[in-house]
Amino acid sequence: MQVWVDADACPAEIKELLFRAAKRTQIKVTLVANQPMRTPRSEFIDSLLVPAGLNVADQRIVELTEEGDLVVTADIPLAAQVVEKGGQALNPRGALYTAENVGQRLAVRDLMDDLRGEGQITGGPANFNAKDRQAFANQLDRWLTAAKKQRPVE
Repeated sequence: MQVWVDADACPAEIKELLFRAAKRTQIKVTLVANQPMRTPRSEFIDSLLVPAGLNVADQRIVELTEEGDLVVTADIPLAAQVVEKGGQALNPRGALYTAENVGQRLAVRDLMDDLRGEGQITGGPANFNAKDRQAFANQLDRWLTAAKKQRPVE
């Protein structure tokens, strides 16, 4: 099991939290981006550079994700593909995407996209804040705890 991060748009605070968790729990974290990412030196932290282009990083994440993996992303279509492969996806604001809820979240996302396209909604999401960071940390901790229980004893 490992954590994949859709890193181009992931808040720095979330990346730092993931780096600390990787070192503490010895679970691999890989940042996937179309630009070089700075990462601390650790055998549990890595980055993967992909070519620039629409959804290139997303497609690479889907290709590499295995059952039980966690993908950190705010991209709901990517989350839906990850869940379809047996993984879980976690939004940087703490929303966990699972087989039970990703279809509904994708439908709402598509509706909101249509409303924005028609000019009926002009605002975006609220700024990332401490409450979002805490919600993410709580969900990550739950996933890490479950992952630890499923790991083979070394």
